[in-house]
Amino acid sequence: MKQYSKPVVSVDNGLAEGVYAASGAGCYTATANIHQTPQIGRGDYRIQVNGQHHSDHTKEAQTLTISFNQPVTYSSSQGTLAGATTGTTLTINYTYHQNPNDNIGLGDLVVVSDPGLSITGVSITD
Repeated sequence: MKQYSKPVVSVDNGLAEGVYAASGAGCYTATANIHQTPQIGRGDYRIQVNGQHHSDHTKEAQTLTISFNQPVTYSSSQGTLAGATTGTTLTINYTYHQNPNDNIGLGDLVVVSDPGLSITGVSITD
């Protein structure tokens, strides 16, 4: 297993909404980026979440924890919401079979929020 290294999050108001945060804990490296922002006729944010699993085990379940700079309302994902539908942090369960070394794309996470949404942290655990 990888040795734990504390994740570092920095805030820079000059960055675009599509900036991702990576986790440093556990056997996953997680990334997330906002690839669609609200437009005329569509008022939601679409976020691509990816994970790289690097370990010596396999499992059938993962938990995504993603945090934002402002409250969001969960709309949909390819997982099952495990916590509150609104707030600054969402917890979503997935049921992917993972190999010891694997890349998984969790697909679009769709949320609704006010303008200026950014991701402040993301992690995947198994």
